[in-house]
Amino acid sequence: MADLPSPANDADALLNRVVKADDDGLAVLVAQNGKILFEKGYGLADLEHHATVTTETKFRIGSITKQFTATAILKLQEEGKLSVNDKLSKYIPDFPRGNEVTLHHLLTHTSGIHSFTSKPGFMLLVTNAVTTEDLIESFKQDPYDFDPGTKWLYDNSGYVLLGYIVEKVSGETYGAFLRENFFQPLGMTNTGVHRSGLAMAREALGYSYEDGKFNRALNWDMSWAGGAGALYSTVEDLYRWNEGVFNGNVLQEASLKAAFTPVKTKENQDDDSGNGYGYGWGVAMLRGLREISHGGGLQGFRSFLLRLPKENFTVAILSNSEPGTPDVKPDHLAHELVEIYLSDKLAPRPVANKEVSPKAFDSVVGRYDYGGPIMTVTREGDHLFAQIGGQPKLEIFATSATEFFWKAVDAQITFMKDESGTVIKAVHHQNGIIINAPRLKDLAEAKIDPAVYDSILGKYDYGQGKMIMTVTHEGNQLFAQLTGQPKFEIFPKSETEFFWKVVDAQVTFVKDEKGKVTKAIHHQGGQTIDAPKIE
Repeated sequence: MADLPSPANDADALLNRVVKADDDGLAVLVAQNGKILFEKGYGLADLEHHATVTTETKFRIGSITKQFTATAILKLQEEGKLSVNDKLSKYIPDFPRGNEVTLHHLLTHTSGIHSFTSKPGFMLLVTNAVTTEDLIESFKQDPYDFDPGTKWLYDNSGYVLLGYIVEKVSGETYGAFLRENFFQPLGMTNTGVHRSGLAMAREALGYSYEDGKFNRALNWDMSWAGGAGALYSTVEDLYRWNEGVFNGNVLQEASLKAAFTPVKTKENQDDDSGNGYGYGWGVAMLRGLREISHGGGLQGFRSFLLRLPKENFTVAILSNSEPGTPDVKPDHLAHELVEIYLSDKLAPRPVANKEVSPKAFDSVVGRYDYGGPIMTVTREGDHLFAQIGGQPKLEIFATSATEFFWKAVDAQITFMKDESGTVIKAVHHQNGIIINAPRLKDLAEAKIDPAVYDSILGKYDYGQGKMIMTVTHEGNQLFAQLTGQPKFEIFPKSETEFFWKVVDAQVTFVKDEKGKVTKAIHHQGGQTIDAPKIE
């Protein structure tokens, strides 16, 4: 009788299938009970010089940084130097409404402070260095998205503020505090704060995969990420981190319990699913197993770090492309590896309820606000599809008339109705994150003669020539593409007013007395950008 394939062979086959030898790179590590079961690098860290990825390759880890920042805050609390119940105004006295915001709010993304990464034109700035003080000044006066503590919305501004508070309270730089308290004691010799000109050995360069080829991605100066996302690391160091945290060598038990407790707001106070966001970690139920994890992403890099505490099981995956090829998604791959190694521990996958009539789908068709991107739900015959922002359109499957799940990813969504039976929002569960997405009003498309588009075509300057919006048309469709971003269709509200469906944004094309378009006015997130036409 032939030997059955080992989990390691299955894992290697999976990863060889999704990463080609000359593609962008992927570093992967799987461990259980303090023993590494699988670790390997795939693809290239530097395409030009054909430098291969290894498990010692250093990647920017993006928002996985948040758990280090949260842990620093909790460490300082254990030392009696601050409290998560402190007001923001204690550390930044002139921050608007700072007496209403606590460190707890910042840690749990419930402060309502607007995320600076959601501001139009933000990408114009990220290639130049910024001080933390100037970064905070850049969003200090922005209107709040909601009253502190009332809702949850992922917020990079909050974690930049927390990184600043770590420095202010400790009297050390953010990097020095992490190094002395965490990296050195745990033997994490390949982890630190990324900065321009660091010139590290074995560093992965960032790429974007667009139109079937890889190009160098927009290269952030990571001073713009701060405590929200500025760290680099390796899969081996992230394994050491997980072992330290979950074996009680980093924080006390009470701190860990607080960090892994999903926050409650008015929007989810009745949610008993076990899913949610604590202090720098997402908490979720993965087919019967409790998962504590976080992902990261910025131009050129994607990452995912997972722990199943009951099984003492870690998966760390780092990638150097964003956007990347369709099959290289660290969170999806991490869950496929869980399936390979722990299939006997997982509850069965959800099954579609064939008794739900497709006619019931009509009530959930529409647009839902994810706090930046928009999810568009459409019905095609007897099938229901959801598309979030610029991601691929994927079918969702019904377990009831209001509850659905994705097969392509481990995610679920419930559509909530008001007393009259009208769907008013969607509640999305994925990787320990719960998103309450209000339903948006349907936007009526105007019927426009495509000949009108000719006067609009061209390039528009969104800021000193660093970011350009290029407007093109294909047949009867009009498209807009901002520098470094995918091309998206825009839809007519009138002959001069257009809107995106993937985000809640609108653009108006302004004409002079002769009827010639001279500029575009872009509206998004309460911000307005005047963009002169340059071609």
